[in-house]
Amino acid sequence: MFRSQQCIVLIILGAVFWALAAAQIRWLPGSITGPVSGVISFVASVPVGWLSVRVTRRCASLSLEQLPAGILLSGGIAMLIDGAVLHWSPQVYGHVETGVRLGAAWLLWGYGVAFAITFLMWSSRKTPAPPQQH
Repeated sequence: MFRSQQCIVLIILGAVFWALAAAQIRWLPGSITGPVSGVISFVASVPVGWLSVRVTRRCASLSLEQLPAGILLSGGIAMLIDGAVLHWSPQVYGHVETGVRLGAAWLLWGYGVAFAITFLMWSSRKTPAPPQQH
């Protein structure tokens, strides 16, 4: 399915994307917990998710057929890190329970957005065009 170099790149990208999201939760908690900025962060996850899928595809040299599995691997790595950190070291995300909880919600949303975008990218090019009627 993947060459070993692709696997390494996907694993590294999963860890890097996790670190970037964790840094936002930790160092900019108001961007997620604020009433307006929280909404902005959720909405901004759509273009950021699209960009992360594009970056991942390019950096890992994924074909269209490899794209869903590649994003699942990279996202799965990030989710495994999130799960472990939330369970054993939630203070990595901050010291206020509300910030950690809302940060976790934002992370889940972001993964869902990236997975949905991946599906749309993959399926839009896989779906055959309807037959032309004359």
